[in-house]
Amino acid sequence: MIIPIVRTAIVALRRDRVSLVLSFVVPIAFFTIFAVVFGGQHDTVPKIKVIVVDEDQSRASQQLVKGLESDGSLAITTKPAPTKDQAKPIDYTAVTAEAAVKAGDVSVALIVPPGWGANPISFRGDSDAPAIQLLNDASDTIAPQMVGGLLQKAAMTAMPETMAEQGMKYSEQYIGEFTPDQRKKMTDGLEQLRQIENRPDSARTGAASSSGGGIIAVKSRSVVGENKKNPMVSFEAAAIGVMFLLFTASGSAGALLDEAESGALDRVLSSRITMGGLLAGKLVFNILLAFAQLTVMFLWAWAVFHLDFFSHIPGFIVMGLCTAFAVAAFGMLLASICRTRAQLGALSTLLILVMSAIGGSMFPRFLMPEAMQKAGLWTINAWAIDGFTKVFWRDLPVTALWQQVSVLLAIGIVLFAVARRIARRWEYA
Repeated sequence: MIIPIVRTAIVALRRDRVSLVLSFVVPIAFFTIFAVVFGGQHDTVPKIKVIVVDEDQSRASQQLVKGLESDGSLAITTKPAPTKDQAKPIDYTAVTAEAAVKAGDVSVALIVPPGWGANPISFRGDSDAPAIQLLNDASDTIAPQMVGGLLQKAAMTAMPETMAEQGMKYSEQYIGEFTPDQRKKMTDGLEQLRQIENRPDSARTGAASSSGGGIIAVKSRSVVGENKKNPMVSFEAAAIGVMFLLFTASGSAGALLDEAESGALDRVLSSRITMGGLLAGKLVFNILLAFAQLTVMFLWAWAVFHLDFFSHIPGFIVMGLCTAFAVAAFGMLLASICRTRAQLGALSTLLILVMSAIGGSMFPRFLMPEAMQKAGLWTINAWAIDGFTKVFWRDLPVTALWQQVSVLLAIGIVLFAVARRIARRWEYA
């Protein structure tokens, strides 16, 4: 009896070709995404964007900045990108650099203080040495550590003359003055270092590959999230919440297929209700369902994980309703495209998992290759997560959400319009 049952199931699966294809496409697509994210080549790793403010403007600080700019792992910028209102933007200051980190434009900013070039080397207990300020966003735990290490590397490779001069100074301070012969040898060595510095980068040899320790003083400070009890809860609530909203919306919209199969849809359309009105009603229900689900998730995060929820109610309502509208329209579109529940299940699983993977619900987008980050902007997840991050992590006002709100509303309108167009097949069936 087993063989006939298996044969019957195979025949049924072969008849539904869409489900058959998607059953094999889903794992392949999912594997490909994670292979690109985690197993890509070195040249696909995104550069860390870093703002550098050189308040010292000494020879040593300029050499340090040049060394940072030559590092292939960093994308150094000293001024904002040109805009229509400001074609030639002015250089960042300590205040504007900190504001850029708070706004999420970059994860790290380096401030070289005045007087740093006169005493760049810092030894333990040397409180007079000015420290470079490393401003960071606590949500990105990797970038500050990498930038701190590369900063030490740049100090050793880009300013050897300064390092040697400082070494001589500290040697005389703690050991004793050099003899005339020793001083002559040190002076000759410094002259050779100056000649090496003036050569093209390709001609330099013998440069150290790592700092080997904290040769320069760096004070790290989190300008975003430093006073939050559980900083990553808001990100996780938004990321996981949006993914499951998509599954809920597609499943709820699938009731349209059940009604069409049972004949209930024909009876409804034979009354005064039009297809447009029916879809609009289901859209509103799905919006309310998605918003309620999102509210419950954030309330749970508040009650159990101490998420600061009630001080962000306006931003949550705006982002919650816009996200619910976009995912509800997405579910209506899938229900209109598919012919059966089996097709809806397979197609929704494929699209939602792919959108969640590249949109940041499963893995932070700032750690992905640059191409994947741009691809994520085609998903509902990315825009929703960015909006909730602005609300709960960066504590930005509702007016700062205009970009995310505009995109989510546009997505919802377009998807619902396409769904209404496709649903005309039921009117003429």
